[in-house]
Amino acid sequence: MTGIYDDPWAYELACSFRDVAAETDALLAWCRGHRGAEPATVLELAAGPAEHARAFAARGITATALDLHPAMCAYASERADAADVPLEVVQEDMTAFALGRRFDLIVTLLDSTSHLMDLAGYVAHLDRAAEHLADDGLYIVEMSHPRDRLGPEPTVSAGWTVERGDVRATVQWGEPGDALDPITQISPDRVTMTIDEGGGTTRVIRDVVPYRFWTVPETDAAIRLSGALEVVARYGDFGDVAVDAPEAWRVITVLRRA
Repeated sequence: MTGIYDDPWAYELACSFRDVAAETDALLAWCRGHRGAEPATVLELAAGPAEHARAFAARGITATALDLHPAMCAYASERADAADVPLEVVQEDMTAFALGRRFDLIVTLLDSTSHLMDLAGYVAHLDRAAEHLADDGLYIVEMSHPRDRLGPEPTVSAGWTVERGDVRATVQWGEPGDALDPITQISPDRVTMTIDEGGGTTRVIRDVVPYRFWTVPETDAAIRLSGALEVVARYGDFGDVAVDAPEAWRVITVLRRA
C-alpha cells in the first residue's frame, strides 16, 4: 500500500489550502528586513512538491528543491517543467546533504522538522543548513504551534476539505486516539484522504505518519548544540504576528550564521 508521500499529486492537493504566493511574499519581506535585500538564491529543504521553490523561481530567483522521496522529486521537476520554471531538484536527506555551494535563503516549511525523530538528527540538520548558508543569509523554519499539542485543549487531529476544478477531497490528518508518546514525543498520526475525482470515481489514501513534536526550548537547545546558527526573530504566522499572540498558529524561526 502506498502512502500520502508516495502520491505527490494528492499531497499537493491536500496542502492546497496554503496561500503559497502570500507566504512567499512574507519570506521575501523577512529577507529584506533582516538582511537588507531579497535573495538571489534559495534552497527549500524537505520540499515535497516544491511549491514554494517554484514560486521563488517564477519570480526570477535561482531556486533549488531538496527532498528524500523519489516520487516527490520527480513530481517537482515535472511541475516546474510544465510551468516553464527553471528549478534544480535534488534527492537527498535533509540531515546529510552536501551541495558544495551556499544560498542567500534556506527554508524548511510545513512543519517538516517533525520528520527529524531525535536530537542528533535535528542538530545534524542544522549543521547542514548552516554549511550551505551565505555569510549574510537566512534560514527560516516553519513549525506547528506548541498549543496544538500542549494547550488546554490539544488539537491532535485536523480535518479539512479542498477543491480543485472538478476534484474534491476531504483530509483527516491525525485521529483523536493518536496519542503523543510522553517519552519520545512521537505520535503515529493516522492520515485518511478521500478524493472524489468526478464521474463517480473515488479513491482513498490511508497512511500512518510518525510525527515528532519539538518544543521551542528543544529547538533552541538544538541550535545551541549545533553552535552554527543563531536566532534573529520568531513569528506566529507569515506576517508580523507574535508567537504568543492568540491568533498565532505557527512558530516560524528566522536564523543566521552564528
